[in-house]
Amino acid sequence: MLVETSKGAENIGTLRIYYPQHVLKLESKISTSSTYNFPRESLNHILKDFSIVIPIKDENIKLFDNVIRSIPADCNIIVVSNSDNYKKEMKIVENFYETTENPIIFAHQKDPCIGSALQDIGYSSLLKDGQIRDGKGEGMILGILIAKYLKSGYVGFVDADNYMSPSIYEYILDFAAGIAMSNTPYSMVRLIWKYKPKAVGNRLRLEKWGRVSKITNKYLNLLLSNYLGYKTDIIKTGNAGEHAMSMKLAERLSYASAYFIEPHQLVYMLEESIDGKSFKERVEVFQIETLSPHMHENKGEKHINEMILSSLSTIYHSRLADKGLRGKIIKELKNRNILKEGEEPPMNTIIPPIKDINARNLIKTIRKDSVIFMELG
Repeated sequence: MLVETSKGAENIGTLRIYYPQHVLKLESKISTSSTYNFPRESLNHILKDFSIVIPIKDENIKLFDNVIRSIPADCNIIVVSNSDNYKKEMKIVENFYETTENPIIFAHQKDPCIGSALQDIGYSSLLKDGQIRDGKGEGMILGILIAKYLKSGYVGFVDADNYMSPSIYEYILDFAAGIAMSNTPYSMVRLIWKYKPKAVGNRLRLEKWGRVSKITNKYLNLLLSNYLGYKTDIIKTGNAGEHAMSMKLAERLSYASAYFIEPHQLVYMLEESIDGKSFKERVEVFQIETLSPHMHENKGEKHINEMILSSLSTIYHSRLADKGLRGKIIKELKNRNILKEGEEPPMNTIIPPIKDINARNLIKTIRKDSVIFMELG
């Protein structure tokens, strides 16, 4: 894989965010002073230490089947469902394992055994009425706990509704390339899709940015610019659903509920790196633009507005946001009819780091009691 070198970085306390880097070729025999070349075999040792988490909630079952079949064979696969039709998903997982023998784990957010096990260890921030709450963020955190149980060095996330599922194979190689570039055990790789194709009449229009990404990136860069004292537009991955990180970083992050989770990761790292609290060592964030486009299901205007509200609420309530930035966010949300006059963006539900959780004992308890949790391979 040929990846261009970064054109620079912004240093914020112990956090270093790199400017976006483009994938130039999936395989290459050469490299230059302005590129990195990662032969497939050089990434294998990283891929073998990866768990890939797929959060799913009633996505198209055929798309889901294609997604799990597009993940490199060296990786562990963790499916975290919040679906009503989870039994169909379990059959897909069983069939996948029977035909490939690729290790795979299936867990359901509403499994009462998981809720009970989390309650018993005192990690109840994920719970409501004894079960894990609805929300993508909650499912991702359960996935991280399972990856920790597997003793994975790295954990990555891919969406289950990808119409171009073979692109996921590239995404995971991109994750590994980003990890290979890192000079610290605390690293994150966030992907920028090259294009988001959208159907317009009988043609596909190749758009660069989704509507939510444009808005989230704008206000994250304003937040960062306020701290730096000069304008920057470095952040291009505010809502990066496809992202990966070292387990050492994953254990130390706090998390946010539902769609708050991806922008909260960046805001939390900014806050903690500036304060020197959670991160006393260097943390590196790589932003890699994929070669493959990304086309997913259209979930409608309501979904778009939920994501915009979640993203801007995260920034609004950051301790780094000043009065001027908060005012701009309120105005943005009112202009989009997402907030009414006199309303404020909702507070995040913050979920504490998992570093002190004994994931092995947690999953052993779940495996013993649950009839839904499934570990194959």
